[in-house]
Amino acid sequence: MTPEPSPNDSRTVPMIFGKEKEMKSRIISTGKKLSDLRLVVASSGNISCRIDDQSILITATGTALGDLQEDDIVKVNLTKEEECKNKRLSTEFPLHNLIYKNFPTKTVIHCHPPLANGYYAVYSGLKPLTFETKLYLGEVPVVPQETPSITKPELVIEALKTNNIAVIKNHGVVAIADEFIKGLHLIETLEESVKVAAVARLFDNTALDELDKVLKEDLCKASDVYAMFSREHIQAIVDMVNQDAFIAQKGAEMDLTLQLAIKLDGDQRVYKFNFEKGKIVRLDFDEDAPFIISAPAAVWELIFHGRLDPFVATTQGKMKLKGDLGKLSRWYVPFSRLFEIFKIVKTT
Repeated sequence: MTPEPSPNDSRTVPMIFGKEKEMKSRIISTGKKLSDLRLVVASSGNISCRIDDQSILITATGTALGDLQEDDIVKVNLTKEEECKNKRLSTEFPLHNLIYKNFPTKTVIHCHPPLANGYYAVYSGLKPLTFETKLYLGEVPVVPQETPSITKPELVIEALKTNNIAVIKNHGVVAIADEFIKGLHLIETLEESVKVAAVARLFDNTALDELDKVLKEDLCKASDVYAMFSREHIQAIVDMVNQDAFIAQKGAEMDLTLQLAIKLDGDQRVYKFNFEKGKIVRLDFDEDAPFIISAPAAVWELIFHGRLDPFVATTQGKMKLKGDLGKLSRWYVPFSRLFEIFKIVKTT
């Protein structure tokens, strides 16, 4: 039997080189796609990907993403200070470096989409007018920018904790994902959403999403503060749901009858909501349910504090869903109200 090669075995070298070559090919094709979609022009933007625990590949400074060659892509070991000072590295390299140190993401795309740049130069936020925008983008964080390059990458890191795409005002966008195509889809979706908003305002410059208006109307404010994910915290949510006329109405109209469990990763606490026609008729403490939403404490904290939309967190992989998202989305309207209640019940 042929023994497995050791990590230092020279036979592993062609495998490593093969992976680098494959990832360079993906960077090149992603750059061309960005250029074809006019999301970058000239030598703007940069792309990177993780190739192992220590090293990344990143496009060199001054390169045109639409016409990349293999030599335009630099390999950097993030643990070696001298490599991080390579003169071929973009001024945005510190941002890429910090992203890989803070997230397990495998790819980063930074580009300058013209419609998004134009919109956010004027407005501080985007009102999503389509369900697709609500589901896949949610509230896109906007980072203030006062220089031609990103000089405060730590602000972008904070923004990316709440969404896999962030806008850098007067500059561009940054998207992180496990695959280039997922990051590219986020950028395309944002650009399309801005286009839809602009067209809607051509027809009616006071255009509002009435559904969103209803969902975000004032609810009675909870005065008590609960330990996050405690039984008292979840019971307070149940009580508010069962007192809410909007959920009762939509739950009856849409036959909101199902079992949905929420789970804290690394903890034994699980809460199962048993819905019947929009009412939570029973709260159980097991995960025997067709739909289970789970996430680490840091993600749940963002959700309960209103900084992260659960639907977006699920589509972007920050939360895990056991069950069919498409089936769950049929109750998008009442569940959106439920998630508003999540934010109102105060937690420590």
